[in-house]
Amino acid sequence: MGRLGLKIDVDTYAGMKNGVPRLLRVLKDFSVRGTFFLSIGPDNSGRAVLQLIKNPLFLKKMVRTRAPSLYGWKTALYGTILPAPMIALSFPGLVRQILDEGHDVQFHAWDHRRWQDDLPKKSEAWIEDWFDRGIEGFAKLTGQKPAAFGAPSWLMDDRVLRIIRKYPFEYLSCTRAKTPFIHTSLHLPEIPSDLPCFEELDFQSGPAAIAGLMSDGGDHVLPVHAEVEGGIFEEKFRELLRKALTAGMEVTGLGDLKKALNMDSLPVRKYKMALLPGRHSLCAV
Repeated sequence: MGRLGLKIDVDTYAGMKNGVPRLLRVLKDFSVRGTFFLSIGPDNSGRAVLQLIKNPLFLKKMVRTRAPSLYGWKTALYGTILPAPMIALSFPGLVRQILDEGHDVQFHAWDHRRWQDDLPKKSEAWIEDWFDRGIEGFAKLTGQKPAAFGAPSWLMDDRVLRIIRKYPFEYLSCTRAKTPFIHTSLHLPEIPSDLPCFEELDFQSGPAAIAGLMSDGGDHVLPVHAEVEGGIFEEKFRELLRKALTAGMEVTGLGDLKKALNMDSLPVRKYKMALLPGRHSLCAV
């Protein structure tokens, strides 16, 4: 059997405060490692109320995923009625715990919500400032620059790939593609999330469906969310890990998958945007 890479995104203050400690306990119980992609700056999740008005698919997702149970009501008010708290920057001790327990930490976002909602409308100067703030905060927390970037909500454009050249990233995890590849516009490997998120699937049958996709003996990447698998989906996540380990898969972080890549054999590809099943907005694929 192949390997299962865990790409653990932390999108919210609640996910950092409550979800990350629960996930650390789960990973410790199974003696496995993952890569935590951290949102560093403000949690403006309350701005998502605008999406409820503009995007019917977003409302459908909120109902299907039991959003109040996942995120909590305070999260729905951050950045609007309530001030936006810093996410990873509020928990330097927890970031150190992630590292001390053998996991990898990489850069996910400065302001996740504004990227997710407004990236197409923002200027290149705004994007550069977003990266500069996030990477500065990351370095403050870890003492080093991030080696990888995972775009919020898998939302990308060509300007982002141009700006990424400025930073010392060793790989990206910004798409929902089937296999690793090299982006056409820069010589960086992409380690995509090829498996679906738990919240994109039926609550009961999700683990079995994902386990079926992993049964081909190859390497796979599971997108995990601190608010989801570190919340009401914890037991479903444990069930999936049991299935993977029983099948003989190695469960690890994306850094190990990157080390095993043969750059010379990777295809060179151009991403495109598409609406995947269970999603409410376009993803890079």
